[in-house]
Amino acid sequence: MYRGSLGRAQMWSRHREQVVPDSSTDSEEPTPASPSSATNTLALGANLPRVSVTTPTPRAPATQTSEKTTPTPPFQVHCIGPYSKAFHMAPTMVVPNPTGPPPSFINVSQVYLFQQQLQNQMIVTGTNPTREDNFRLQGVQWINDVRTALQLPVRTFCTAAHYYHKFRLAHKDNEYQFQDAAAAALLTACKIEDTLKKSKEILCAAHNIKVSPADHLSPDDVAFDNPSKIIIGLERLMLEASDFDFRVRYPHVHLFKLANEAGIEKDLTRVAYNMMIDLYRTFAPLKQTCSTMAFSCMELATLLLEKQQTAIRGERSPKYRKWHTSRNEILETILDLLDLYIHWPKQSLVGPHYNVEQFIQLRIAINKEMEESSLKRYTEQHEIRRVNGLRPNVKTPKTPATPASPTDSRTNGRDVNSPATLSPRSSGSGRRGIGGRGQDGTVRFMLDSDQAKREKDTTAEYFKTEYEEYEIEVEEPIERKREERGPPGPRHDHPRNGFGRGNGFDRGGGGYYHSKRARR
Repeated sequence: MYRGSLGRAQMWSRHREQVVPDSSTDSEEPTPASPSSATNTLALGANLPRVSVTTPTPRAPATQTSEKTTPTPPFQVHCIGPYSKAFHMAPTMVVPNPTGPPPSFINVSQVYLFQQQLQNQMIVTGTNPTREDNFRLQGVQWINDVRTALQLPVRTFCTAAHYYHKFRLAHKDNEYQFQDAAAAALLTACKIEDTLKKSKEILCAAHNIKVSPADHLSPDDVAFDNPSKIIIGLERLMLEASDFDFRVRYPHVHLFKLANEAGIEKDLTRVAYNMMIDLYRTFAPLKQTCSTMAFSCMELATLLLEKQQTAIRGERSPKYRKWHTSRNEILETILDLLDLYIHWPKQSLVGPHYNVEQFIQLRIAINKEMEESSLKRYTEQHEIRRVNGLRPNVKTPKTPATPASPTDSRTNGRDVNSPATLSPRSSGSGRRGIGGRGQDGTVRFMLDSDQAKREKDTTAEYFKTEYEEYEIEVEEPIERKREERGPPGPRHDHPRNGFGRGNGFDRGGGGYYHSKRARR
């Protein structure tokens, strides 16, 4: 025991009296280590996360060297090792990733919409009614003018107007310029209809329409670089708004087939053809089929010119059942056209050539027919049932649509997230995807509604929450009935603890520290 403890003391003294050989001389004169060496060692070791410690070995004979080495004292190990307090860190908590399939949203394309759905969608996006009509008419007019300048077929115009209406239902008006949206719709329609035009060519044609021939520019001009990038960015949102549904319709083909079957004259067919182009300035192409639009334009042309009215509506006229349409749908489309010709006659092709009074008289006659037949203004429009005097699921805008305060919606006073997505030109374009769906999951676009329903039913089996009902007998203690007592008496009406004159301490009564004045 004595030798062991002596050996530890000698080892400790060796570490303290350790010397460093000098490179200038060959002598082995011991030189005590400076106290700053320990400080330097600590400073160097402060940045090291781990230190390897070796056992002391016998010192080799001193040799001539140009470097000086300072050994590390043993007490410095605990200052920078894993047991040191200065560098002790809490273990990092690793949160496991949630298990399960990634969230997926199936979006089924809607080929046709009802007027009630259109109104609800415009309310959700916070569309201003006055601005909505102006932007819709100006955008379709821009598409028609550029289409005529580029000599594109009418089917490209129909497809572009259809995509333009779809885009405006999914995005707010303050997120984009209507010229950019119209150009993106025309670019998308050119690719779908195989009438390829570049974005710069579309912008160049729109520019050359407004200026004189001396100021015309070429499509390769530098002025169209930035607008071209904006249009290409809006093209992706245009496809998402249409649900990647490339099925297009050509109502002009049905118009010529109907005119051939009914034996309509060419002048009536020409007027009906222009009415079909004006019909794309309304939302009728989103609501009605091609046969319904063909019947509506042809009948309105016969009523306006007062010719061959029995050819389109008579005993020998084409039957509605054969063309898969109804009288209510035809009257709804005719009223949409009359609203356009009455309120905005100059922004149409047929309106400026006729008097507004003629359209008003036709509208009165059609409204009278609908009242006699008990037909509604819009097909498949049902009034929402009231619950406690309120209409459930009625969305109303909370604030007006302004760039500074984007519009929100409320459902019976509760906030509802808007499905509108942000365009590249919007101020808060950090959000991507289609509303809340594109944030945390994958959005899948499908055309077959039956297939989407089957997939939802298959996946719903794995997300069912099952409950088991069972009964447990629990003994509940019975509370004792409290005894009925009278009303409580006045407080401090008797002397306390036998001291004083009564009436308590608060009323001048006696007490331990109460002194009465002596009477004489």
